[in-house]
Amino acid sequence: MHYINYYNSPIGKITMGSDGRSLIGLWFENAKYFGSTLTSETQEKDLPIFEETKNWLDIYFSGKNPDFTPKLKLEGSEFRMAVWNILKEIPYGQTITYGEIAKKIGTSKISAQAVGGAVGHNPISIIIPCHRVVGKNGDLTGYAGGLNLKKQLLDNENRNAILH
Repeated sequence: MHYINYYNSPIGKITMGSDGRSLIGLWFENAKYFGSTLTSETQEKDLPIFEETKNWLDIYFSGKNPDFTPKLKLEGSEFRMAVWNILKEIPYGQTITYGEIAKKIGTSKISAQAVGGAVGHNPISIIIPCHRVVGKNGDLTGYAGGLNLKKQLLDNENRNAILH
């Protein structure tokens, strides 16, 4: 059984998913791959992990970089896990390119497009900051929630990173 709960952010409704102990998903409504880690049987429920995640999101959307991370549980291929671990290391208010992620993985056989596929399948948006990945010239490319949301998230971070 998986559980869901909701958060109304300043830029749209967010659905959170949990296995009861850990956060397994965080999606904007109508995002590509919405609910990808949820089983067909879900129940809306208040859980401590959802309260912790809402607290994290409150801090984030208030313009601050949260100093904690809710307990996350990720499942994916070895390649996707490697990409998602790199995403977790991108500092607040900064960006990285798909090509730079491919280089960090350490093999010349990985394309920026393959990295893009793994980034796009990140099931825990914002907390695992896939919105901080940009094209090689800094162009905003690809975001499962849509480029408008990606721009709003980056603008929020950049505006606040300058102030702090």
